[in-house]
Amino acid sequence: MSDETIRLHTIGLILRRRWRLLTVLAVLGALLGYGTSLLFPPRYTASVSVLLPGAWQERELLTQAEIATSSVVVDRAAAALGWAGVDGRELREQVTAAAADGNIITISGTADTPEHAQQLSDQVAKQFVTFAARIAGDTTDPEAAQPEALRQMVVQASRRITDLADAAGPGQSVESVQTRTELAKLRTALQEAVKKLDQVDPAVGKADMVVMGPAARPSGEAAPTRVQFIVGGALSAFLVAVIGHLTAARTSRRPRTGPEIAAALGSALLGTVDVPGEGPGHRPQGGGSWARIRRLLGLDVRWDLPAPLPFGEEAERRVRYRRVCDRLRDGRSAPRRLLVLVPEGDRTAGLAAEQLVAEAGGDPLLRVVEVPVSRPLVPDGEEESGALVVLSAGGWTAGELAGIAEACADAGQEVVGAVVAGTVRARPARSAGRRPDGTAPAVAPGVTLAAAPAVMVGDEARRGSG
Repeated sequence: MSDETIRLHTIGLILRRRWRLLTVLAVLGALLGYGTSLLFPPRYTASVSVLLPGAWQERELLTQAEIATSSVVVDRAAAALGWAGVDGRELREQVTAAAADGNIITISGTADTPEHAQQLSDQVAKQFVTFAARIAGDTTDPEAAQPEALRQMVVQASRRITDLADAAGPGQSVESVQTRTELAKLRTALQEAVKKLDQVDPAVGKADMVVMGPAARPSGEAAPTRVQFIVGGALSAFLVAVIGHLTAARTSRRPRTGPEIAAALGSALLGTVDVPGEGPGHRPQGGGSWARIRRLLGLDVRWDLPAPLPFGEEAERRVRYRRVCDRLRDGRSAPRRLLVLVPEGDRTAGLAAEQLVAEAGGDPLLRVVEVPVSRPLVPDGEEESGALVVLSAGGWTAGELAGIAEACADAGQEVVGAVVAGTVRARPARSAGRRPDGTAPAVAPGVTLAAAPAVMVGDEARRGSG
């Protein structure tokens, strides 16, 4: 697991170096979203509001919203609409109700056309008002008729009290006066009881629900619309691609530092060198349709490698190469013959190997060979006393580097060390003329090494030409 933290800079690298791939994936995601939208027919939603007069608690409003979507109300609406092949069970999935502020129940209906959505909402609201009114004040219900019967009994009792008061006499005796007074108090108490009954009767203050106008015909599709499917598909593909890059970077096992690369090869790190270039990593030069597609999408180079460093002085770069050559001599009096192994397709390492050969000047004697990484094969070197591996950082896995080391052991060549090559930004081209400090001509960035024949330098090259 890489210890590199995910920062905005990392996401910026992905967007800058993988923008072609991300664009293609976003387009494919949009096409997938469009295809998905074809599987879901357009839906339209219409809403209607029902006003509940009187004082209602929040709990009671929620109860009324549940009643609006109950099977009784929706089944009656389905029977009234009479749509072919549509029953109440199917409509219950298309009807919703919610309690809003101000004692209002909002009923929404969803259908395949704007007309059907409007009809569904209006019919459900109508059936809800009818059903709620029946619950609140239907006199045919014995329980609902009890308050009215009680009022009739109170009226009859009041008439009986009046008759008893008349029978008690005009009030000439003390007893008759007391009787008439008690009967008047009883009549007053009955009248007050009737008033309180009217106040607590829910049918008095909570009846007569009002539908606040017909539902408006919807002018647009209900979510998710086709545009939302397309945008969602493109955005999902884009995010998945970015997250995939971040996950791959966090779980990458490619050695990136010199000590890690040397440890994977089982050798020592002899130094790091720089070559002028425009971008990080190696860029394979193979042909074929797949290779062209990879180059078109920018997949032929790794995105997570560091950007090229600013260009340093030519003398400083040559010092790095000379120090590597000094370590290769190792105090030997006679020139040492070595194989310089470059992973096939690693353009940065190839340029560094050529520059290293030029700086060696025949001591040590170096022969450059490109080695295929998939199936590494190191040529038998009867005159060479070891192999030097030159490669760029972060381009190869530890298993691939171990394969190169095994190929060297199979050819009887000891890996004497590893040289890590990096890129620096090239300066603007100089006018043709004298080169500073008598340096060798710079190697063009587009030049690649051939796998065979191998490059010979020093006395051996001169003998070969003879």
